[in-house]
Amino acid sequence: MSRETVSKWRRRFLSDRLEGLSDEPRPGRPRTVSDEQIAELIARTLETKPKNATHWSTRSMARQVGLSQSTVFRVWRTFGLQPHRSQTFKLSTDPFFVDKVHDVVGLYLDPPERAVVLCVDEKSQIQALDRSQPVLPMMPGVPERATHDYIRSGTTTLFAAVDAASGKVIGSLHRRHRAVEFRKFLSWYCLQEWVPPAPRPGQYPHLARLDAVSPRSQKLTELT
Repeated sequence: MSRETVSKWRRRFLSDRLEGLSDEPRPGRPRTVSDEQIAELIARTLETKPKNATHWSTRSMARQVGLSQSTVFRVWRTFGLQPHRSQTFKLSTDPFFVDKVHDVVGLYLDPPERAVVLCVDEKSQIQALDRSQPVLPMMPGVPERATHDYIRSGTTTLFAAVDAASGKVIGSLHRRHRAVEFRKFLSWYCLQEWVPPAPRPGQYPHLARLDAVSPRSQKLTELT
C-alpha cells in the first residue's frame, strides 16, 4: 500500500470519522443491474432448469430474467457458474476402501525399497475395423485419403501396465476378456518384463488392479 493511499484514508477519517471510510460513488456510468437482480439470476441458475432443455444457456437465462446475454455471461464468470458442465462421482460401499486407498497411494508416493509397482488397466470391446478400400497415401498438395465406410473384424481386448518408477508401458491384445487372459498377461508379460527370475530377498511386485476382472477370481488370488 502506498503512502498516498494511507494519507487519503487518514484525512477522510479525521474529517468524517467512520462515515468517511465508506466507499464514495465512483465516476462513470451508474449501475444498471442491481444486487437483487444478480441474486435472482444466481438463484435461478442454481435452483431451476429450463423447459425442454438440460441446462441453462446465456441466451435462455437472459430471456428468463430480462437481462442481456453479456450480463449473464459476466455474472456466471464472476461466480464460477458453468451450467453446461457436469461431473460424475461414485460412492464405494467397501468398508475397507480408505485403507485400500492409503495402500495404493502410498505405493506411488513412497514405494518400498527394491519393489516394482505396476499399475494395470484394461480396455475391452475394442472394435477391429478395416477400411473397405486401401488407404491412398499423401501426395504433394493432396492429403491422405481413406474411404468413409469400413469392415468390422470383431473385437479385441487390450491389457496394459505401466511402471510407476520409470513410466515404461507394456501391453498385449487378447481375443477374449476373462480372468485367464488377464492372468496370462500378468504372469507372462508383466512379471517376466520387470521382475527378475531370481528376485533378491525383500524384492516383490506390487500390483494396483483397476476393474480388469472380478477380484473374486481364484486364479488371480493365487497370483497376486
